[in-house]
Amino acid sequence: MPLSPDQIAEIEAARSTPRPTLRAVSEGMEAHLYRAQEVLDHGFIRVIDYMGDDAAIVQAARVSYGAGTKHVSNDEGLIRYLMRHWHSTPFEMCEIKLHVKLPVFVARQWIRHRTANVNEYSARYSILDREFYIPAPEQLAAQSTVNNQGRGAVLQGAEAARVLEVLKRDAGQAFDSYEQMLSQEGQQGLARELARMNLPMNTYTQWYWKTDLHNLFHFLRLRADAHAQYEIRVYAEAIAACVKDWVPLAFAAFEDYRMGGVTLSAKAIAVLKRRLAGEVVTQEDSGMSKGEWREFEGIWG
Repeated sequence: MPLSPDQIAEIEAARSTPRPTLRAVSEGMEAHLYRAQEVLDHGFIRVIDYMGDDAAIVQAARVSYGAGTKHVSNDEGLIRYLMRHWHSTPFEMCEIKLHVKLPVFVARQWIRHRTANVNEYSARYSILDREFYIPAPEQLAAQSTVNNQGRGAVLQGAEAARVLEVLKRDAGQAFDSYEQMLSQEGQQGLARELARMNLPMNTYTQWYWKTDLHNLFHFLRLRADAHAQYEIRVYAEAIAACVKDWVPLAFAAFEDYRMGGVTLSAKAIAVLKRRLAGEVVTQEDSGMSKGEWREFEGIWG
């Protein structure tokens, strides 16, 4: 269970005592505040706090007072213009703080996004819980034969069972050793900061992660993409669901121009213009490398 009964009771108590405020409030985000959304087998994300809404983006762009314009369509048009022309600063006016519980190997991939504030659970100070990420059978896949950093065919039958058994056995043995090395009654034991070093990468950790909307969109563009690793993608998708309710106008523009859009090189634009003029263009006379041409044809045919 990602949350204990005591943690659930604490969250419900916080939600049952709302406070009046004069700051901008997003009704969509208020519904997510504090609630934990389960991810993977023991993980979760939950919104701890946020600042701003769609109107805050508009205010920053116009350097105006109060709310945005009286016409939502005007605000939407401005937000789409900002997104379309890569004017990122107004989106930095909105911030979100998340509590995330995730496997260590996912955390190490996540932390590559350096434009955020992070405070992680300290295994030097506290003893970790006996919780490991064990993939569902449908996520056990062989190495891709065409992508060095991707998955191929899903493992079946005895091979899948063998791998699952190895994952469970090794994680359990590593944690048994971790507990045995810790200082306990009757033995001096090993310091927590040293005892943790043999724990596997699928051990769960937790952190508070705070970032602004511009950098969060960059995170989602990469990690919610279909090509991202499954284990981090499901976290990104859970966050994206919250962001969609928080800033619906900005998120719609993000989906349109970032998630659903493509960036063309000068050479690709030139090829498209030649094709529209009726010319037959091949890779050899396009000026593109074979890799560029393959990606170009994957989108445009």
